[in-house]
Amino acid sequence: MKHPFFMQSLLAVALSASLGLGAVATAFAAEQYVPLPTYRVGPYASSGTLWWAGTLDYFRYINEVEGGINGVKINYEEFETEWSPDRTVEVYERVKKGKNGSPLAFFFTHSTPASYALIEKAAADKIPLIDPAGGRTESTDGTVFPYAFPLLFNYYSQASTGINFIAQKEGGFDKLKGKKIVTVYHDSAYGRETQAAIKLLAEKYGFENIQIPVADPGNEQSPQWRRVREIKPDWVFLRTWGVSTPVAIKTAARFGIPVDHIIGDVWAGSEADVIPAGAAAKGYQALAPYPGGATFDVHQRLKKHILDAGKSDLKDKKFFGSVYYNIGLVNAALAVEALRTGYQKFGNRPLNGEEGRWAFEHLVIDNARLKAIGFTGLLQPIQITAKDHEGGGAARIQQWDGKQWQLKTDWIQADRDTLRPLIEAKANAYAKEKGITRRDLSKEQ
Repeated sequence: MKHPFFMQSLLAVALSASLGLGAVATAFAAEQYVPLPTYRVGPYASSGTLWWAGTLDYFRYINEVEGGINGVKINYEEFETEWSPDRTVEVYERVKKGKNGSPLAFFFTHSTPASYALIEKAAADKIPLIDPAGGRTESTDGTVFPYAFPLLFNYYSQASTGINFIAQKEGGFDKLKGKKIVTVYHDSAYGRETQAAIKLLAEKYGFENIQIPVADPGNEQSPQWRRVREIKPDWVFLRTWGVSTPVAIKTAARFGIPVDHIIGDVWAGSEADVIPAGAAAKGYQALAPYPGGATFDVHQRLKKHILDAGKSDLKDKKFFGSVYYNIGLVNAALAVEALRTGYQKFGNRPLNGEEGRWAFEHLVIDNARLKAIGFTGLLQPIQITAKDHEGGGAARIQQWDGKQWQLKTDWIQADRDTLRPLIEAKANAYAKEKGITRRDLSKEQ
């Protein structure tokens, strides 16, 4: 993007150097640098192209309509990774020192495998990793993982919300006893991440927990769905990703599995998942921490100032308000509100990683703030603390009617009280393995 204050920053840095003040160059940076690992090409491009359009449109709106965040504009820069963790790590190494005088306040990984790959590096560099609805679940415990944030809806919450919805449909948690719930999952760090939570919930409610992996990329799934047919499950939790989701839906239909008893998770619940599946997808349901639709107030603002002004990154306007576009919007809003929180504490200037961590750990978006920024109904209220790097833990349920997603429920909250001991146990195991001492938060007040 253009840098309207770039020359101003250069002059300021040159002046600082001439005065022997090179160390204060960051004080003159006029923009907050935000690198974006993206995947506009490769097997996951159909998701990524819409995602980045939502993010870039919101950042443009903040920069051009609101004049930045408290006057500080966002200097965003894309890096193509094709969803490769190795490439995302390379991007991180290139950008971790910031750009044009702006330090790095945080780093979007946009990938659970990449979050795993970077978690120790980022902690050493004191740069927050931001991976909403993804990441390493036990990093919810910020006293062990101070620089990792699985914001909004971690994988255990995804499992719990799915089970809570099934309980609603069955008539209560007591009706889950003896039911067969199959999870068909992408055989990756992302896909395996819910297993411990579902095992715990199966023990609590008495349902049978069956896990069936699908190897990446999942172009052929007949063996998996033949096995599902043999099991005759009551419900299927679908945790696939990319091309493996429409293949799963179509293959399930071929084997006679009722689609309205298949619930997709966050990353198996977009237009990119159901449109290629055609008629087989009609009636399919999915968790929606990022609901689809363009009727939210923020969309009216973007339509007026970005889309109708010809400034949108969206190539095909029919996807305005699609699930992945809205993912980009929500994640961008979380970043903007966190930076705004940090500027209120440290002043209106680019933040470094330690300040970025403070900003995210004090992020509060309540109903009044949701209304002010136009996200009511699209984003749940969220409060992050040093102990809780998730802060939300809820989703709505949406159902595909053959043409578009229809929201079927309000926000369904995960059973976070049940999940928290499991998160802390895994965090303790990680701390023991790595020789990490938990933060004493009383000394940080």
